[in-house]
Amino acid sequence: MVKESYVIKNKKRNRRRAAIRNKLRGTATRPRLVVFRSLKHIYAQIVDDDKGCTLCSLSTLSKDFKSATGKTKKTEISYEVGLKLGEKALANGITQVAFDRAGYKYHGRVKALAEGARKAGLMF
Repeated sequence: MVKESYVIKNKKRNRRRAAIRNKLRGTATRPRLVVFRSLKHIYAQIVDDDKGCTLCSLSTLSKDFKSATGKTKKTEISYEVGLKLGEKALANGITQVAFDRAGYKYHGRVKALAEGARKAGLMF
């Protein structure tokens, strides 16, 4: 059985997520960088909302990332995911993105992923 506090917390995050999505829209010139954070993993993808397609994506479960590092802390791993995703995006010709934190606070793993993407050369 799911605890009541978790349900309330998730509803609040979904409300924040919807408010953010009403303001952000990924276009061909400036696609949206979306972050999803689970307890063990982090997922990031760059989406063009006009076409309705994912331009590139990476997560801790990806084959591209699996052989990468021996890091153990989740924030360090998130930083590495941001770096690799930024490199992948630049290879696809994407330089500017709109950052969609999907209702999560901008700290910890979400912040580390954003800093990694900026370090790789993405601008947002």
